[in-house]
Amino acid sequence: MRRLLLLACFIALITGCNKFDGQLIGVQNRPSWFQADPYGMVYIPMGSYMMGPDDQEVPYAFTTKSKMVSVQAFYMDDSEISNNEYRQFVYWVRDSLMHVILGADVDPANLFTTDAAGNDLDPPAINWDEKIKLDDKATMEALTDGGLYLPPQERFYQKVEIDTRRLNFLFYTINIRLAAVKNGEYGNRFIPDKDPADKKGQQYVNGKGHYDVTDQTYDPTQAQPYNPNTGYHSRSRPKVDRSVFIDKQVINVYPDTLAWVHDFTYSFNEPMTNMYFWHPAYDNYPVVGVSWKQATAFCVWRTQLMDSYLVRTGQSIVNDFRLPTEAEWEYAARGGLALSPYPWGGPYIRNSRGCFLCNFKPMRGSYMDDGGFHTVGIYSYNPNDYGLYCMAGNASEWTSNAYDESAEDFEHDLNPNYVYDADDKEPPVMKRKVIRGGSWKDVGYYCQTSARTYEYQDTAKCYVGFRCVETYLGRAKGDNIDNVSSAHE
Repeated sequence: MRRLLLLACFIALITGCNKFDGQLIGVQNRPSWFQADPYGMVYIPMGSYMMGPDDQEVPYAFTTKSKMVSVQAFYMDDSEISNNEYRQFVYWVRDSLMHVILGADVDPANLFTTDAAGNDLDPPAINWDEKIKLDDKATMEALTDGGLYLPPQERFYQKVEIDTRRLNFLFYTINIRLAAVKNGEYGNRFIPDKDPADKKGQQYVNGKGHYDVTDQTYDPTQAQPYNPNTGYHSRSRPKVDRSVFIDKQVINVYPDTLAWVHDFTYSFNEPMTNMYFWHPAYDNYPVVGVSWKQATAFCVWRTQLMDSYLVRTGQSIVNDFRLPTEAEWEYAARGGLALSPYPWGGPYIRNSRGCFLCNFKPMRGSYMDDGGFHTVGIYSYNPNDYGLYCMAGNASEWTSNAYDESAEDFEHDLNPNYVYDADDKEPPVMKRKVIRGGSWKDVGYYCQTSARTYEYQDTAKCYVGFRCVETYLGRAKGDNIDNVSSAHE
């Protein structure tokens, strides 16, 4: 009787605390959230369009085909990344190196070795509130000894300059596509061919091998016998170490300022090597001389910069900044216009008054006829209907996609995306990345929204830049649960 009484009291207590009458209502007290437009970006609504040429392909290259595709909503930079914006990245890497060197040799206050709970941090975190005193003799000696500045024998007229070869950005990425592969019963999600403790430089490369971290010994307690074909018990879950899907990369972030010389034979472009990236006159010009790898590293850094602020202020993080896919780039370039050969919508590259509408190589090579000799400012010319500037001409732009002439044949029609992460030892043909938009040195054909070509991921050109995108969180801008539900009534 006493046991029944206690049980009744327990049930009453449980039901008394249940304010929702046992109904499924989801987790309560979730914070409301609104995604603010990222600074310098415009919203591109989701949509479907006919990707590819709208007219005859002039060079008969057979690298583009017409195909109906759909892309989800995203944000895109309204202009190409400028020299001044990219310089913020370079300065961040430079200053982080200074803090690390000074924290080890001069003032430990430059680094945090423990977190707020007193746990050791390995590696230490940078204390960005600590000021770097470049007018201090001990500071300069430590930075020089640390190798941040050029050694005396490499200085021009003994001018003290940063050794740009030291400006390396260390970052990590997660290879989600490789982790998602299902090879057989377990696939890469559970069966990554060597023990992670003994990698010896081996890495995941495009699914060409995977680390085996499972226990393949026979266990009589298993419900099913050991399978010699697969090497596993059919009901056993392999031991997992997900670190095999984490890729570590070190990228030098300084643009190749010599691209202005090595891209053109028998051409005088030396003044651009000394001035283009650093002089204030070019602050709002598109950054060029940046490889695909450097552009990707910039996106990672920009994501970390935003996420650290959001976490510090108690806000929810958002999607990563990244390079646009081919489909996203072309969709944005069209500005919502169907059958649009150019971003401005018309079939011609001049307006009704005969003025050129972008910065390219007009006529027989009269570079200055369109208003620019090399590149021009990132906000030159009128934007398209989405508010995007210079989607044609000025600087060609990196996309995230690997280049294949027949990509349209096998890409999905939902957010088409063909990627291939080639390592340094692979042949050059595997390192091709798609560039779009045409540049100041290209003829008008390459300024069309559908024109596509490529450059190699580890090369930097004085006519290739980039802009970032960020996938929008939600169905469409302004949607909420109420108006989405009402749309289906």
